[in-house]
Amino acid sequence: MIKEHTQVWNNCLSVIKKNVNPQSFKTWFEPIKAIRNDNDILTIQVPNKFFYEWLEEHYVDVLKKAIHTELGSGGRLEYQILVDNHRKIGKNAPASEPGDFSSEQIKNPFVIPGIKKLEIDPQLNEQYSFERFVVGDANKLAASAGQAIAANPGGTAFNPLVIYGDVGLGKTHLAQAIGNEVRARFTDKKVLYVTMERFTNQVVQSIKNNAINDFMNFYQFIDVLIVDDIHFLAKRPKTQEIFFNIFNALHQSGKQIIMTSDRAPKDLKDVEDRLISRFKWGLSADIQAPDFETRMAILEKKIEEENIEIPMDVKEFVCFNIKNNIRELEGVLISLIAQSTLNEKEIDVELAKEVIEQFVTKVNKELSIEFITQKVADHYSISLDKITGKTRKREVVVARQLSMYLAKEHTGSSLKVIGSAFGGRDHSTVIYSVQTVQNMMDVDPLFKDTVSDLQRELALSIHQ
Repeated sequence: MIKEHTQVWNNCLSVIKKNVNPQSFKTWFEPIKAIRNDNDILTIQVPNKFFYEWLEEHYVDVLKKAIHTELGSGGRLEYQILVDNHRKIGKNAPASEPGDFSSEQIKNPFVIPGIKKLEIDPQLNEQYSFERFVVGDANKLAASAGQAIAANPGGTAFNPLVIYGDVGLGKTHLAQAIGNEVRARFTDKKVLYVTMERFTNQVVQSIKNNAINDFMNFYQFIDVLIVDDIHFLAKRPKTQEIFFNIFNALHQSGKQIIMTSDRAPKDLKDVEDRLISRFKWGLSADIQAPDFETRMAILEKKIEEENIEIPMDVKEFVCFNIKNNIRELEGVLISLIAQSTLNEKEIDVELAKEVIEQFVTKVNKELSIEFITQKVADHYSISLDKITGKTRKREVVVARQLSMYLAKEHTGSSLKVIGSAFGGRDHSTVIYSVQTVQNMMDVDPLFKDTVSDLQRELALSIHQ
């Protein structure tokens, strides 16, 4: 007996409601209408194509679970998209896995009706808050700017705000903390967090479905747009063009734009100059590796949240040995707790040593910048002080750039720490040196062999 379509969908909604937050359920599932159920193929009607694409990207697993719960493993979902009150498209979409849709049946782009009324799922992690973000000298400027923006989004000189720095230093945490604070203070503001990878995938799908206008319309209604990892714009001309237009529309409307990157705007490679110039309109604030006191404060905060006790000598030992990455600091703490709980061990310095030895790679543990530089100096028969000094002789510059490249590849040191080891040079010099070495390897086989030889020497040094 074929189940009645309305009852099937109502049962599916009961499953979905248990797996999404109330606001998302209200926004993305309540507007859906069930049309029919033929041979365990449930057809549902959604308001527009962007609505369909959002469901596909964010809720396909939830839909699949609901359909299979109600109709069994053979249950399928088919979409019908309502363009206006009289014309429907997508009736013959193939019925395969939940969310399958024939984009060829959609011929023309259309403006999303009633978009201003839509509640946007911000895609934020509520755990990322200002309260949980530890401020120190290494991130004070970025944190202060973030708090100013949260109090007056779009109304400060910090638009856009570009937060940049190495991996694992809290860029995403701070960016999302701004978004969460804006939502708490301004309930009418539409906030959206998106990674550049996801944004690019959305662009590709929009092009495929002939829905670029819909896509851009949606983003232009956002009040606070947070884009993570903008360096992934490199070598993506169509994504750059679309992001440029969205950026302009938002900025001209007084909307707030927040971005994160692994490097300053001026150091972005293969990104159009017109985009880079706009990224410089507001504030570019770097986050550096935290000093010892800040690392201790971060660790104390995490320990407090876990509601455990760890001796001071253990905390100091961890912070002395984990210097450049907050994620590693958190990872070591989690491993300490796990080892202590599962193996019934006391958390002491000996256990901390075991955990750090397992957690930090041998390369990070045994190779230092100085050791690597000495290897390069020996290879080129150049003194160490020349490589770390200011001479601009060609052979010395090449050795210096190669040392920076190998230090970046084989140590956990930040760009700032590497630059400091070579006469106080800044992180942009390190980025340039790494790129120069990569380019030289592409065009000079002999130089590439030299790099390979040094790589092998360093690998052997680890196991000696």
